[in-house]
Amino acid sequence: MSTTAEKIVAEALTLPPQARAFVAERLIESLDAGPGEALSQAWRDELLKRCREMDESTVELRDAADVFAEAYAALT
Repeated sequence: MSTTAEKIVAEALTLPPQARAFVAERLIESLDAGPGEALSQAWRDELLKRCREMDESTVELRDAADVFAEAYAALT
């Protein structure tokens, strides 16, 4: 990762939770949406809800490898 990207991440991590959620939303939106396409309001609401739940520790975060292993096991 470039030094500039590392500095941006370090600065973003010092922001309050709502500001971090906003930055995360904009970054994710830039990856998922093509030019001229914005996230639907439903996706924006869902993203904000999930960020809020993580910030408030009201959800249990699980390791992705465990989640996928459990999902694959359920398919067999």
